[in-house]
Amino acid sequence: MGADTHRLDLLRGMLRIRRFEERCAQLYQAEKIRGFLHLYIGEEAVAVGVMGALEPRDAVVATYREHGHALARGVDPGAVMAEMYGKQQGCSGGRGGSMHLFDAATRFYGGNAIVGGGLPLAVGLALADRLTGRRGVTAVFFGEGAVAEGEFHEAMNLAALWDLPVLFNCENNLYAMGTALDRSESQTKLTLKAASYGMPAWEVDGMDVLAVDEAARMAVESVRCGGGPHFLEFRTYRFRAHSMFDPELYRSRDEVENWRSRDPVESFKVVLMADGEIDEEAWVAMEEEVGAELDGAVAFAEAGTWEPEEELTRFVYSEVRR
Repeated sequence: MGADTHRLDLLRGMLRIRRFEERCAQLYQAEKIRGFLHLYIGEEAVAVGVMGALEPRDAVVATYREHGHALARGVDPGAVMAEMYGKQQGCSGGRGGSMHLFDAATRFYGGNAIVGGGLPLAVGLALADRLTGRRGVTAVFFGEGAVAEGEFHEAMNLAALWDLPVLFNCENNLYAMGTALDRSESQTKLTLKAASYGMPAWEVDGMDVLAVDEAARMAVESVRCGGGPHFLEFRTYRFRAHSMFDPELYRSRDEVENWRSRDPVESFKVVLMADGEIDEEAWVAMEEEVGAELDGAVAFAEAGTWEPEEELTRFVYSEVRR
């Protein structure tokens, strides 16, 4: 059985996100995780495919559906899970929760709860890299719902005007929160919006991790070499509701099941098995490895500590460092 390490890493990365999200859903129902929870199940190919094209010097800005992005970027799963619990050992000190994951060590700048809110931050990070001479790329993720926001157009315009090294990654899962794209946008071909700002833009099958990987590598290389900002529209789909509170009345069960037939994890597993790169025994071993890692992450979160009440107002204002 021949094995392509890169392709196996892509499969493992997607499986890791899938099982993490499923575990989070269970913990939410057990009231271990509170507040809002937006699951990434079904969209794993986008995060894994894009992150593999980036380097440690690059920056990442994500949405509130960002657990998968954080894991794919290399943020420790224990720190992510502890943040979900609201524990001090979380990557944001337990103050951010599900929607505000942050990790400076991996240049992972959110977790941003405001729709489209990460777009101007990405432009600022890219400008900072330009001014300091760092040849970094800033990859920003956002849903198709963000293209209706003013900051989307402002960010696209400035990135193009200043020729900044930004890779715009639109995760088009068709519904924003619960409104179909063709009911909110007069122009549903989103690449045309990017083209109007003079930047290269193309559509990618977001359910095919190899297609994502190839497109991301081409775009990142072009951006890094001075090609200016690029825009990728990933056609993807979330299998679960918008959030754990969503009654999901806006789409049919048949539609969801049709998209489930293109499950990025299962589909890629079938490809690798057909190519002789993995067999059932190796798949079971991968499942066990991921399961053990998540058991450790949950144990770490469970053993974490709550922030003392006397520190609840800390960080409302910046602290003077001496």
